[in-house]
Amino acid sequence: MKDICKDLKAEYDALDALVAGLDDKGLDRETPFFGWTIRDEISHIAFFDEAGRLSATDKEGFQKQMQWLLEGIKDFDDVHKKVHALGREKTAEELMAWWREERAAELKALEALDPKDRLPWYGPDMSALSFATARLMETWAHGQDVVDALGAQREATDRLSHVAHIGFITFKWAYVNRQLPVPEKTVRVELKSPSGADWNFGDENTDQLVKGDALDFCLVVTQRRNVGDTGLEVAGDVAKEWMDIAQAFAGPPETRPALGQRK
Repeated sequence: MKDICKDLKAEYDALDALVAGLDDKGLDRETPFFGWTIRDEISHIAFFDEAGRLSATDKEGFQKQMQWLLEGIKDFDDVHKKVHALGREKTAEELMAWWREERAAELKALEALDPKDRLPWYGPDMSALSFATARLMETWAHGQDVVDALGAQREATDRLSHVAHIGFITFKWAYVNRQLPVPEKTVRVELKSPSGADWNFGDENTDQLVKGDALDFCLVVTQRRNVGDTGLEVAGDVAKEWMDIAQAFAGPPETRPALGQRK
């Protein structure tokens, strides 16, 4: 768990560096992610870091938190509103202190686990390794919203390997989640990492191919970019369909950005 936790901490720290200097007005800047503000993005991450800490250390506490979150909600928008409200009642300093405290405690708890230990979550239990990887993916994806809102630049790193892996293994999920038949054909993914290494996933013999920069692939599978706004090469009907509906994160089906909406 030390390696994934090291990468997760680095991802947290990179996002922290982006937002640490923002005052309340800065945190209330809207991002291109469904009208969420930067404050909402950090609140979302902080709340589920707290949930992760509870899941790893206090199962009863996690169940109580989950019951509170799900009580009276009708859909995922209600869930987000509840979480966002927690951050909107805090000052910039209080919000950052909350997030820093919870993520540090979560990391400490995760580092002590075996990668195969099971953690309760909102849905099926997850292995500790899968959970930490998912937290990194979520942090990176919401971090992209902040980057876009601020017009900032963010260096791509090989931590994207975790995001790319989740993006690939959620191929079937993208279809099942939309109640669509899962194609019989598989897709080959060939990516160039930020460091120049090759990251390849899937059957070499399929005629369905997604090829290109790892950053572009990660932006598409987390629905932060339309595939048409990236340099990805996509060959085959199944590969093209998948890139339109890819969703590396849990929850109901979401709609990718329209062409040109986020560049």
